[in-house]
Amino acid sequence: MKPPAGRLSKSLRWLFAGIGSLCLVLLLGWETLVIYFSNLPWAWARLVLVVAFLTLGIWALWYLRKPRTIGIFAALFLGVLFWCLVLLLGWATQAIYYSNLPWGWLRLVLALAFLTFGIWALWYSRKPRAIGVLAALFLGLLVWWSTISPSHDRPWRPEVAVMPRAFIDGDRVRITGFRNFDYRTRDDFTVRYEEREVSLAHLTSLDFYVSYFWSGAPVAHTFVSFGFDNALPVSISIETRPEIGEGFAPLPSLFKQFELIYVVGDERDLVRVRTDYRNEEVYLYRIRTSPENARRLFLIYLDRVNELADHPEWYHLFSNSCTVNIVRYANLAGRVGRLDIRHILNGFSDRYLYRAGALDTTLPFAELRRRSRINEAAQAAGNAKDFSERIRKSLPTPPR
Repeated sequence: MKPPAGRLSKSLRWLFAGIGSLCLVLLLGWETLVIYFSNLPWAWARLVLVVAFLTLGIWALWYLRKPRTIGIFAALFLGVLFWCLVLLLGWATQAIYYSNLPWGWLRLVLALAFLTFGIWALWYSRKPRAIGVLAALFLGLLVWWSTISPSHDRPWRPEVAVMPRAFIDGDRVRITGFRNFDYRTRDDFTVRYEEREVSLAHLTSLDFYVSYFWSGAPVAHTFVSFGFDNALPVSISIETRPEIGEGFAPLPSLFKQFELIYVVGDERDLVRVRTDYRNEEVYLYRIRTSPENARRLFLIYLDRVNELADHPEWYHLFSNSCTVNIVRYANLAGRVGRLDIRHILNGFSDRYLYRAGALDTTLPFAELRRRSRINEAAQAAGNAKDFSERIRKSLPTPPR
């Protein structure tokens, strides 16, 4: 009979082996899910990589169990862990720098101090106490970060000073805060917010705009326009809400620097300011959809317009921005599909829609894109009342 100490030692070995196996299973499962739910646009590639990684992991850890093979697998895991730590440290540093502290010099000093201490704790000291202090600081930062709230009460630029609202009474929709500025230059305009009334029964079409800040860029601004057979189109553009003196910047938009606004307005404003005064390259695509689907999407947008008017939100480039929200609302309206990298690199969103069959596929994409560029037509139309009709004159109309 084994002595009690021997039985205890064996039980502890079994316990530690079980905990170790559980940790390996969890790590292997986590990394497998990371690969499968990554931003690779091809489902077959994600599936192949998942199966290959999972097979290699099981084979290396529980069948072969040779030190060299386990070392390769461990190196892969440590590489993933290293970049995760780098991203977390980078995020925390930027969060401090773009926090709500009013003094820029203090934010810079604190951000550099946190970054320096984090590098020292994780890669030089590596002592449990130093890492524990870093973890406590990080948790404190998360608590502080969660208290930074968006607001409707700021000195807004005139273009975003008024939050729109929608009042729905059966078939009748009345929109207040409807933007219809008259521009003379990019920064010289007559501020004009109006009321517009439209009928859901007369909503017949949906159009999609891609506006490039510079030609051929992988990112752009996208927005939609709802067409009516008895009224001018209603454009809705999901944008940042900058204060006076502010302008959009991608990196700060990740760190609670801009509130969100849904600009609802006339195409002579939302389109013409881009084609004529900001010198953006604008493409207009007719979407293949039924009037019923277009109405459903319009109501989803109006619900969000009212929700945002009541409760401010932060703009976020990756989670609460123009194209990401357009896809989100299309899903609510009945779209079937998954996240695609072109929802982020939205300069390619027209190619995505073409391959999905949402645009006119009777033409080659290059020809459709050439005919969908509206800069010249918009500039020729000027501020004419039939602006919306004239910019669509040469557009191909997709079959329903």
